[in-house]
Parts: sequence; C-alpha cells; structure tokens
Amino acid sequence: MHVTFVKKILANGETCHKCLDIESRLKESGYWSRIDNVCVADEREPEGLGMQLAREFDVKVAPFFLVRNGEETKVYSIYLQLIREVFQAE
Repeated sequence: MHVTFVKKILANGETCHKCLDIESRLKESGYWSRIDNVCVADEREPEGLGMQLAREFDVKVAPFFLVRNGEETKVYSIYLQLIREVFQAE
C-alpha cells in the first residue's frame, strides 16, 4: 500500500489551513510515518503534479489522500475515513 497526502497552496501563497490542521493531526496521532509521499497542489502552478492529481481524480477539496493498493487507487478526502478504513483496518 502506498499513501500520498496532497495538500494545497492557495493563490496568495498561503498553505490551506485545513491542510495544516490535518498534517498536525497526522503527526500527533503517529500516523505521519504511514504517509509515503507528500504532494502540493499549488493554485499558482496549475500544471504542477498536485493540481494534475486533483484533476485526474476529480477532487475539488484539500487536503486529500490517494491510497494505492496494487492496481487500485482510492481517494479519501475525509481524514477520519482514511484513519478508519486504511490505518486502523490493517
């Protein structure tokens, strides 16, 4: 399993507040070590990897997580759902 955390940088250059909160919660709960990759969706760079991933998976909110298990990739935009279905299920 491979988990990518996609956080957002707003057009004004600030990091999304919800993204900062979720990153902090991941670190405090000990789940940060389970994140394999962190990607930034920067509104100022529409062709950047994070923005491409958002378009590819039709995600309109940040942060979001991509969980790849074999050939299947599932999108999680709700932190608690990710924790329950991915991290606590193992």
